[in-house]
Amino acid sequence: MATTDIATAQEIRRRVEEADTARRERRAAAAQQVGELARQRAIHAGKVEEFDRQLAEVIAGSRDVMDIDELSRFTSIRPAVLTGWLNASKPARAKKKPLTASRHDDPSRELSAGSTTTNGQAGQPPQLVTADVT
Repeated sequence: MATTDIATAQEIRRRVEEADTARRERRAAAAQQVGELARQRAIHAGKVEEFDRQLAEVIAGSRDVMDIDELSRFTSIRPAVLTGWLNASKPARAKKKPLTASRHDDPSRELSAGSTTTNGQAGQPPQLVTADVT
């Protein structure tokens, strides 16, 4: 390898800057695309939640004239999906255990700051239900 084949310090700097520019442009493009897709996802998730709420209202309102199975036959939407939409909009009810003298008088039993379900696990927000019309 002759010394004339080795890049000069100036050429090396130019090559590094060129490679950095290409990488920087790809990083910026990827970050912009992720940001835009996340923004669109948030918009559509809000719309889906609104559709779920409206579906639940209509399904609940129709229960006096038809049951879930009949609605399923008319719409070709599985009863489980229809029921899921209906139940997703209902707030979960917490079951209260009656206080007994031993529980009421026991100072070691304090209320916890975190919310839990009746089985002692942290409550989860309802999942979005999507239509499976197959």
